[in-house]
Amino acid sequence: MKISERKFGELKGQDVTEFCLENDHGVRVRALNYGGIVTETWAPDAKGDFANVSLGFGTLDEYLVHSPYFGALVGRVAGRIGDARFEMDGKTYQLAKNEGANILHGGPNNFSKQIWNSETLETEDAIGVVFSLTSPDGENGFPGNLDVRVTYTLNNANEWRIKYEAKSDAKTVFNPTNHVYFNLTGDVAQTILDQELEMCSSRFVALREDSIPTGELVDVTGTPFDFRMSRVLRDGATSEHPQNVIVKNGYDHAFVLDHDETGMPDARLVDQNSGRVVEMRTDCESVVIYSGNQLTGNFAIDGVVAPKYAGVTMETQGLPDSMNHEGFGSAVIQEDELFQSETVFTFKTL
Repeated sequence: MKISERKFGELKGQDVTEFCLENDHGVRVRALNYGGIVTETWAPDAKGDFANVSLGFGTLDEYLVHSPYFGALVGRVAGRIGDARFEMDGKTYQLAKNEGANILHGGPNNFSKQIWNSETLETEDAIGVVFSLTSPDGENGFPGNLDVRVTYTLNNANEWRIKYEAKSDAKTVFNPTNHVYFNLTGDVAQTILDQELEMCSSRFVALREDSIPTGELVDVTGTPFDFRMSRVLRDGATSEHPQNVIVKNGYDHAFVLDHDETGMPDARLVDQNSGRVVEMRTDCESVVIYSGNQLTGNFAIDGVVAPKYAGVTMETQGLPDSMNHEGFGSAVIQEDELFQSETVFTFKTL
């Protein structure tokens, strides 16, 4: 296994560095210290041919101009918080709005738009890069000075691990994720609509017109949201179910994970044509499946126009907007409490 790095660009006088993690089988994960952005993930098909199976750009300028959160770390709080505010201990915290009346993915200056401190690591069975930063008290309206550490590792089991750690000097809320988009064809001109998703989830979060949770957890039975048996993502794109239509025909919903105790992955994405598979396991309560419904073809990736449905995310996190809904769990971390979470993506073939 080996680690390499190169200068990717420069922002406000600081170097933006791209790290490449490569295992002994040729699986590669490339990531920037800007936003923790995963620019590429290379995995083999059933014939052994490698391709980049995630969406990303080749230059820093493209990341600065276009913002679909390709491969990025987002936070402090992933997803949307309704009316950009929440109450904690009787105090209302007004947050920085960046999507109409709401806040999305932590606000205007969220984790995806910052240069992180970085250092490489090598252990007996893995290689990696550690990203860290301090989000100051009041940033985007959130309380507490928050020290955040995110570690990406790759091993010879073809596992890309993301470990999140954080600690605040005051009670606060924290719910991060990584926004990587997968397209297992390895061809951005092809959509993900015929890729199959299987997931251990019996409930999903219903949304309002503005994509804020209604507070209802809906049984997936008999709906296009039932992935307990494998189904193609096209089912959501062509569905007339109001929840598919409301997000511009597809999926952009949090699914409550049932965490099968037999060792099955929490989610499994398959491309039958190439034979590529990515399995996801996490200790998070939910995963947001977003099928790229709002990609509009207004930019290209390596010269190819990125169409609607060019990629699908598996954003592991606590339930979105939990601070404003009973029964949604809690994103609160206490003063000096250590937050820890881990998600693993494993690349396989049929």
